[in-house]
Amino acid sequence: MSLRVYYGGTFDPVHDGHLAIARAARDALDATIRLMPAADPPHRAPPGANAAQRARMLDLAVAGEPRLLVDTRELARAGRSYTVETLRELRREIGDAAPVALLVGADSFLGLPQWHEWRSLFDLAHFVVAQRPSSPLEQGLAPELAALVAGRDAADAAALRAAPAGRVLRLNQPLHAESASEVRQRIAAGQPWQDLVPAPVAVYIERHGLYGGQAAAGAPL
Repeated sequence: MSLRVYYGGTFDPVHDGHLAIARAARDALDATIRLMPAADPPHRAPPGANAAQRARMLDLAVAGEPRLLVDTRELARAGRSYTVETLRELRREIGDAAPVALLVGADSFLGLPQWHEWRSLFDLAHFVVAQRPSSPLEQGLAPELAALVAGRDAADAAALRAAPAGRVLRLNQPLHAESASEVRQRIAAGQPWQDLVPAPVAVYIERHGLYGGQAAAGAPL
């Protein structure tokens, strides 16, 4: 059975590090990666670009990228974008038997106990955790998270496809220093930033004057 992989986040803006994780997961899992922008993130300040702009930047970033897609389901739902509600909605569409995985960065996984109904997530999906080889997750897991993930390790994508949810696969991925906050700070400070994002995204940011930049005259939204 095919594995559905969802990579959620604010993507404010999408940058080269995001794409590196998505590509690594696509190749390691032999699966299509669906990048899913959040409409109203519960765990951080409001985004610097609106939902339509962030979705458009994602479209530009993945254009021509094999098996990288944009899923805007969270933008169509009113209120906060809780992952557990997104997964329940997805399960209503595809049923309980299909294997589903959430692709998350190591920092996000370590913060899982702060997520809404976080324990229920393991009943709804697997986790694919993008970690750097020098930073094993075991060093930072909160006791309650460590207890829940014990015995859930998956060795490979086949293990994820063999069950609908509940396993954790560690994905080692290349080191990328980019962060969305750094991109925003560099733009606001007038420092070089274009090399941190895909070229079409850089053009879009400049055209619309996002993150404190100056919009190009007559640029459509």
